[in-house]
Amino acid sequence: MVYDGYRNRLYQREEMEGIQVVRLWTYVTANEGFLKRTLNYMSYLVAVVLALPWLPKADIVISTSPQFFNGLAGYFTSRLKRCPWVLEIRDLWPDSILAVGAITNKRIIRLLEWLEAFAYRKADHIVPVTDAFRRYMIDRGVDEAKITVIKNGVDLSFYPGGAADAGLARELGVEGRFIAAYVGTHGMAHHLETVLEAAALVDRSDIVFLLVGDGAERARLRALRDEMGLANVIMLDQLPKSRMPALWSLTDASLVLLRRSDLFKTVIPSKIFESMAMEVPIILGVEGEAQSLIDAGEAGLCIAPENAAELARAVERLCDDEGLCRQLGRNGRQYVETHFDRSHLAKRYEDVLSSTCGTRSAGS
Repeated sequence: MVYDGYRNRLYQREEMEGIQVVRLWTYVTANEGFLKRTLNYMSYLVAVVLALPWLPKADIVISTSPQFFNGLAGYFTSRLKRCPWVLEIRDLWPDSILAVGAITNKRIIRLLEWLEAFAYRKADHIVPVTDAFRRYMIDRGVDEAKITVIKNGVDLSFYPGGAADAGLARELGVEGRFIAAYVGTHGMAHHLETVLEAAALVDRSDIVFLLVGDGAERARLRALRDEMGLANVIMLDQLPKSRMPALWSLTDASLVLLRRSDLFKTVIPSKIFESMAMEVPIILGVEGEAQSLIDAGEAGLCIAPENAAELARAVERLCDDEGLCRQLGRNGRQYVETHFDRSHLAKRYEDVLSSTCGTRSAGS
């Protein structure tokens, strides 16, 4: 995707809120088809390597994965700039793409696993976003001293909570209805057929399901919704970040769903934190670490992944119990204020960067 106001130029420099940003050409393609996506990923890596001579001196390099070629771009940058490299891991590759069956070629799988091990070995420090990711890396021989878990969080000032946006409610035609919303990527990992199947079970005029976002599965899901004749399912395109607080203000229940997979027991979907900040109770169809977080914060209802009947019952339960909705929402806000305030997490990250720079300097 090339955002409005931009062209896919070879090299573009701009300043955003006092930060120098360099944008590079990439092969732009729809988010579908393994080969095209791989070309998109690799084109960015090549563009970074070619642009390195024109990039300024750096004290430290941070790169984030997925996608993994983006993470590896940090390795090449750090070597040319002769500075330490911090690798963020926000999803496990190649495991996450194997879990949804996106790759079956054993040679490609072995190559990706080799690249994963190479990156873990070469990074000066690794910052995963869940405790389960940390355990995964240690099991694969990564020195635990070079791993620091810093979980996702939320900008509490950007998501202050508050009354529902009446204008947006009128625009969507959902005034006075209970809104169960899934907000985010419509991908293979999310099994959003579950939402459509649940909507088919909920025969109530006071409940509407909202699917907001984009992704490889969106067109298929829209066609399936129309085929099923689901008038109680509204699908919206991805909204700009500036409109997200208004969208969350309308939402009565946040649907956080993933496929049933042992791998997904290791993740914490980031939309959890936005929902909690906006005092929106969560219906969670994810097992493992995400479920432990919701249970600890008493911020929602947990259901089995891919279980439409349980999802339908959870939505109806929250619709019929306004007091429970309010309590779960308040609990969530209090929990993220205590544990997942992004300003506090940023300070921890800053400490990791300072320590990594100091360790590298002492050893050089």
